[in-house]
Amino acid sequence: MTVLRGALVEYGMSLLGPIPNVVVFQFNPEQIVRTIQSTPAAAATAETSTRGTRRAVETGQTAAPPVETFTVTAHFSAADDLGSGSPLPRAFGIGPQLAALEKMVFPPSALGGAIGAALDAVGGALSGGASATRSVPRERLPRILFIWGLTRVVPVRIQSLRITEQKFDFLLNPVQAQVEIGLAIAADPPADDTVARGALGYSQSVKDAQAALNLVKAVELVADMIPF
Repeated sequence: MTVLRGALVEYGMSLLGPIPNVVVFQFNPEQIVRTIQSTPAAAATAETSTRGTRRAVETGQTAAPPVETFTVTAHFSAADDLGSGSPLPRAFGIGPQLAALEKMVFPPSALGGAIGAALDAVGGALSGGASATRSVPRERLPRILFIWGLTRVVPVRIQSLRITEQKFDFLLNPVQAQVEIGLAIAADPPADDTVARGALGYSQSVKDAQAALNLVKAVELVADMIPF
């Protein structure tokens, strides 16, 4: 039987362009810990309208949609690859997998960061030495899809990586590691990110269908409870 594997896929403007950065879980995590946190109305007691006037948020309203975060623990091992005769694991162990995963945390271009720093320095010099500030980051974070089976394909941002390298080869390359990955669903992707918006719509439609199936089951249970 073929086992579906979970994966993290970093993509550009579309999945049809250059080859995306893909990290497939060598061993599927045994559990996913999900947290869905709502934003209570008390957190934003007032809001500003388009005309600049302020009005109170009514009881029962929310300032923003719920935020969903989750954590998975991925395991990587070079044991199987070393037996395959491939030169990569012999030269680097599981270093390529870990590097690909770490790459998903940083902006795609280090050059962009250097240019941004240079522009800040120039701006500071022109302003008489005052530090320049940026209200909007010049670099975009990587666009990533979390794929878990056929019913869960969602855009995410990697919030944290906790990498525990457990075993090493004679060159001190890691050959076994455990990685705790903290993820947050990107619930409001940019308008030009059609991949993320499509994935969100697909996953939400699956959830709606499953909720409808549960409603049918609930009706059947209630019917069984009513004496005739």
